[in-house]
Amino acid sequence: MCCGERQIPRALQNAYGRPLRTRTFPSQLKLCLKCSAFNRVEQLKRLRVSLIPVDAEQLGRRASLAGMIISGLLAIAKILVGWQAGSQAVIADGAESATDVLTSLAVLVSLGVAVRPPDEDHPYGHGRFEILTGLVLGHILTLTGVIIAWRSIMVMLGPRHTPAPYAMWPLAVSIVLKFFLSAYKMRTGRKIGSSALVADAWNDAVDMLSGSVALVAVGLAILRPALFHNADPIGGVLVGSIIIVLGFKVIRETTLHLMDTMPDPDTMKEIRSSALTVAGALAVEKCFARKTGLRYHVDLHLEVDPDLTVRDSHSIAEQVRNKVKGDLPWVADVLVHVEPHPPSLRQSCSE
Repeated sequence: MCCGERQIPRALQNAYGRPLRTRTFPSQLKLCLKCSAFNRVEQLKRLRVSLIPVDAEQLGRRASLAGMIISGLLAIAKILVGWQAGSQAVIADGAESATDVLTSLAVLVSLGVAVRPPDEDHPYGHGRFEILTGLVLGHILTLTGVIIAWRSIMVMLGPRHTPAPYAMWPLAVSIVLKFFLSAYKMRTGRKIGSSALVADAWNDAVDMLSGSVALVAVGLAILRPALFHNADPIGGVLVGSIIIVLGFKVIRETTLHLMDTMPDPDTMKEIRSSALTVAGALAVEKCFARKTGLRYHVDLHLEVDPDLTVRDSHSIAEQVRNKVKGDLPWVADVLVHVEPHPPSLRQSCSE
């Protein structure tokens, strides 16, 4: 019988001389409806949690495709307008946008390879391909910056000319679009742990800076051509220099990942804290982590009671492995090595 209905006892029925039907109490009816609604909400929550798994490849592909389309349109617009308006700074910025198309394409391909499951020849998966792509992008950016700076210097040494005023429009539009695109890529790249996508986001952020430099340079050359006759090619040199600095930054970060550099202390603390929540896990002697693409592989030395059987110790280790992977979605796998806990060992020996 539901908690919203209660039948009057038979003794009361006889006193009234006729059978009484089931009576509903409003307060209990509300309680019953609340119980039903609560159960329904819990079912929806469980369903929602089961649908939550994020497809990292899909998110990365979406961001890369958006970058390719926007950067491609901006590159065409800036190169054509810069050529017609006679602005070296606009052409340099357009060439930089053209390289963005190639970098976004490289990120798109790398994400498709990085998410492949482990196989016999690659037991740790294919995630390092994504880091290698970031390294290649860093070299491409550096080379692009050198070419842009060199070409701008050559223009500075040649005949002088004043760019047309309409050269400023594609630069202004580019700054606005690149602001939103960089924020979108940066948020997505950090969410899925993609070094290549984060590097691409930094590239778009530098586009804003380089576009601003080019906009100021073109504006000065148009407003005061006699005084700032070299402002336009100087802007091209500054744009190239900014791109070179970014390229070195990307190269450094991806190289550190390839060298298995440990994560920051707060990240390692999360791993240790998660492992020690399992019953029987007494301490963590050592903990190492290395990034293999989008996620980390962890090596953990776990201390347990030395008097436990091998079966029990293995059970605790398996629970720790599953607990860390469940609590920290950026962990791909955990290799747990069981060791005797020293205080327990000393106590056991003294006895």
